[in-house]
Amino acid sequence: MEEKKIGPRTVDEYIAGFPLEVQTILLKLRKVVRDAAPEATEKISYQMPTYFLNGNLVHFAAFKNHIGFYPTPSAVAGFSAELAGFKNAKGSIQFPIDQPLPYSLIERMVRFRVEENLKIKQKRK
Repeated sequence: MEEKKIGPRTVDEYIAGFPLEVQTILLKLRKVVRDAAPEATEKISYQMPTYFLNGNLVHFAAFKNHIGFYPTPSAVAGFSAELAGFKNAKGSIQFPIDQPLPYSLIERMVRFRVEENLKIKQKRK
């Protein structure tokens, strides 16, 4: 019987699993997300770093040729003009790993998601 491989249990473990140059990108991305959403909790979900505040805010993941950023379909639609130069789909964006990430844009998307999730919480009350 095969043993099931257990993935990282923390964001630190996730980041540590990559080469140093990728770790540097992920650490900066993590800081940008945490600074934009200081109230959010950090966890691993879907085997990737996830930030949660009244629901999922954003996820990110490293791949061979890109950093995947998952800010939900509403954020991708809301920032579609600025994302035109990047491969994206309904709720995901691919930032080439060999180019600087647009950290300011990422920060604004995270703040957008925080506002969305706070409005959802207020509607539930």
